[in-house]
Amino acid sequence: MGFISTTEQFIKRFDVLRELERNGVVLMNRPDSMLLARDKFASLMRMRRAGIPVPNTALVEDPFEVMRLAERWGEVVIKPVVGSLGLGSVKVSDPDIAFRVAKAILSVNQPVYVQKYVKKPDRDIRVIVIGDKVLGSIYRISKSGWKTNIAQGATAQVLIPDAELEEISLKSVRVLGLDYAGIDIIEDVENGGYKIIEVNAAPLWDGFEAATNINPAKYIVTHLIEKIRR
Repeated sequence: MGFISTTEQFIKRFDVLRELERNGVVLMNRPDSMLLARDKFASLMRMRRAGIPVPNTALVEDPFEVMRLAERWGEVVIKPVVGSLGLGSVKVSDPDIAFRVAKAILSVNQPVYVQKYVKKPDRDIRVIVIGDKVLGSIYRISKSGWKTNIAQGATAQVLIPDAELEEISLKSVRVLGLDYAGIDIIEDVENGGYKIIEVNAAPLWDGFEAATNINPAKYIVTHLIEKIRR
């Protein structure tokens, strides 16, 4: 879908993709699946119902409820319900500040996406899946602060995924109906195991390619050709 600044742009591009699909054009990631993945809350709830581990998450339109969630969960992350690159995400522990952040978001007619902060190392994990295979995975290591996006200055390091990491990555892609995705995963240092933060249907792979020397593009093309031949 690219970087989209307005609802009108998004609707136009989505309608074009859906019309192509109706006319028999084979696409890498169906439009409806891309739309689901783009909606952080809806996709996380779909994964939770499928038994995939995700953080406690709420979507609310009341700043007092955001304040109560901060009181109950301790530390929370407030982020745009649609967005990327870690832009606009705020970590808050003070309920009063959570209230103010929520008021600011609601003032521009946007819902407030709140997630319980999961304590993790100074890194997260990005797994690239194409078809029914894990292409590779990396650690994204933060230089400073809690954000681990490459676009926010994090560095990438190759990670050999274990069986659990591969299993939840492949399952998340199946549950959302995607052909290709970048799955963002954190290590839960308090409770153990992994939690999926979000699934990106059109991920950037600069950091992944630099760390692994794997260019996903040729694997995407190969998968698309196989899909056309079926």
